[in-house]
This record gives sequence, C-alpha cells and structure tokens, in this order.
Amino acid sequence: MLPDAEAHEHSHADVSGGWLRAAVFGAMDGLVTNTALVAGVGAGGAAAQTVVLAGVASLVAGAISMALGEYTSVTTQNEQLELEVAKERGELARNPEGERHELVALLRAGGVDDDLAERVSVQLSRDPETALRLHVVAEIGLSPEDTPSPRVAAVSSFVTFSIGAAVPLLPYLFGLSTLWVALVCGGVGLVVAGALSSRFTPRSWWWSALRQLLFGALAAGATYLIGSAIGVAVA
Repeated sequence: MLPDAEAHEHSHADVSGGWLRAAVFGAMDGLVTNTALVAGVGAGGAAAQTVVLAGVASLVAGAISMALGEYTSVTTQNEQLELEVAKERGELARNPEGERHELVALLRAGGVDDDLAERVSVQLSRDPETALRLHVVAEIGLSPEDTPSPRVAAVSSFVTFSIGAAVPLLPYLFGLSTLWVALVCGGVGLVVAGALSSRFTPRSWWWSALRQLLFGALAAGATYLIGSAIGVAVA
C-alpha cells in the first residue's frame, strides 16, 4: 500500500519583483558599455586621464539613465495592468453572467469536466475579487497582486550598472594605464556576471559566461576599430 501523500513546503524564486531583470540588464549594460568605450577611446590614442574621464562620465550618465528608464518602464507596465484590471472589473459589473460563462470556458480549456466547471464557476463568482483575479491572470497573463516595484527596479539597475561600468576602469584608477589590461578586466567581469546570472536560469554557467563574453567582445571590437580609424585620421 502506498504511503499517504504529505504536504511539504517549498519555495520559488521571485520572478515578478522587478529586481532581477533590472540587475542583470544593468550589470551587463555597464560592463559592455564601458568596456567598449575604453576600447574605442584607448585605441584612438587618448591619454589615460581622458579614458578615465570618459569612463566615469559614461558610468554616471548611464547609471542615471538606466535607473530612470527602469522606473518609467515598470511604472508604465503597472499602470497598463491597472487599466486592464479596471476594464475587466467593469465587464464583471455589466455582464456577470457572460463573464461567468467565460470562466466556464477557461476551466474547460484547463481540463476541468463540464459539470464541475459549471459548479466551480458559480462558487468562484460569488466573490467578485476572486473572479476578477482569475480573469485577469487567464486573459492578460499577469496577477494584479504581483506587480513589480518601480523603485526596486530603478535602484537595482543603478547599482549594478555602476558596478559593471567601474570594472574596466579599475586598472586606470589604480595607475596601470594599459589598454589590454582594462579589456581583460572587462572580459573577466563579463564572464563572472554571465556565470552568476546562470544561477537563475537552467543554462550552464559556462554557456552564460561565454555568451556574455562574446557580446562584450563584439562591442569592444567594433569600437576599437572605429577608435583606431579616427585616431589615425586625426593624427
């Protein structure tokens, strides 16, 4: 005889809090942006002081821009969801029976038997908020109770972009004014950031690390060639 099934506690990662996407995007953007900038400015023959000045300016401007962009983006997404919830709430008020039949169809599509779907829809429709939440999740794909925080996304993006953008500048800040060392630091940063991001995905760490390194190398390679060409032309 099989043992009785026992309930057990388990947890899932927070996929709607708004911080993870912003953090990953911020870190990668900071690393790629400033690694490419250092490559381009350094290849153009700029002095170390100019490279640092350009890199710090890029760090500050980029971090602020990322934070404001994330705040606006998440706020707009939340406001759009509020608008759709208001529309659905209005439909439930104007045509409750029609919305109940729609709920029956959703339950049937989910594999519930016809008779049971009817009974469940009647029970769930007794609480308008429960019915509203089910309709919104089924039709829009988002829960009105799990909206991401614009402030969390903004702060997360600001901090991680700043950290990522500072990595390729470290050799110059410590007095080692050699371009290839800065590029190596940027590459190592991309590998580490890619490997860390794999902890939140089913991808292997080496695949994520290699992908980010490739993206950074493409950007840095392009700006290096442009910087070299401009430097030669100016000279």
